[in-house]
Amino acid sequence: MIKTRFTEEFGVEHPVVMGGMMGVGRAGLVAAVANAGALGFLTALTQPTAEDLLEEVRRTREMTDKPFGINITILPTIRPVAHQEYAQAIVESGVKLVETAGRNPEPLLPAFKEAGIKVIHKCTSVRHSVKAEKIGCDAVSIDGFECAGHPGEDDIPGLVLIPCTANQVSLPLIASGGFGDARGLVAALSLGADAMNMGTRFLATKEADIHENVKRKLVEATERDTALVFRKFHNTARIFKNSVADQVAELESKPDAKFEDVAPLVAGDRGRNVFQEGDLEAGVWSAGMVTGLIHDIPSCDELVRRIVSEAAEIIHKRLDTMAVG
Repeated sequence: MIKTRFTEEFGVEHPVVMGGMMGVGRAGLVAAVANAGALGFLTALTQPTAEDLLEEVRRTREMTDKPFGINITILPTIRPVAHQEYAQAIVESGVKLVETAGRNPEPLLPAFKEAGIKVIHKCTSVRHSVKAEKIGCDAVSIDGFECAGHPGEDDIPGLVLIPCTANQVSLPLIASGGFGDARGLVAALSLGADAMNMGTRFLATKEADIHENVKRKLVEATERDTALVFRKFHNTARIFKNSVADQVAELESKPDAKFEDVAPLVAGDRGRNVFQEGDLEAGVWSAGMVTGLIHDIPSCDELVRRIVSEAAEIIHKRLDTMAVG
């Protein structure tokens, strides 16, 4: 058992988090993560409407009585998103933990706070983490350059970003980006975090509702099998390297490139086809550099238990024997 400020304040057994993942953060996986003693987040925008989100919350509660949360990401999208409607559904759901990501969540905070909801804001820089604390967030999830999805534009890896953030933020801190095993958890705690977040690693679990082709590809992959796209548009994203990623990179390299040129290639419908149909070249899909650390497809319970037990062994055996004086 590893207790931290995060486990105490957020009521979870282990300092392990599964953040929101578009197209993946559904009831079955989130409930499995919660039942394993970690904290999982439903992804609000995975659901077509706010009403569908409320139904997904109900489904999750049928499978677990442990804490879970809801992610709402505020980023530019090809199709407009009714963020206020989803936020209102979160309030109505009775869920008391929210992960916000992307743009400043301040407009959503009054309603969340009035409903007694704790807010974890995902950031990619120290300055944004400081701002999150200033506006009243309850914790910060700090995303290093290694992460899947949007690593920001500063290109600062976790080894530097996490302790720099811990130096300036007094809130509970969740380390994100490149974490997937017990060594990562020990490192996160050593760097000043109170928990670690895993996204890509949870894709390769039995309960993840995605095609087996994707899971097997993650097991086969190395740390070099991701690509950065949208750099030219100042909306950098890390995705799995495939033929579509190569096409996007080629279009972006043109001097007069516009996002509209790549939009048909990166449409969400195409990415969903990857996860649902197993065609790994159908579209783009998020994956972090932690792909190099994924070697099996366990259940969520097996994965979390293994990480926590091995982390405790590292802390109490290996590190203790290295202590001086």
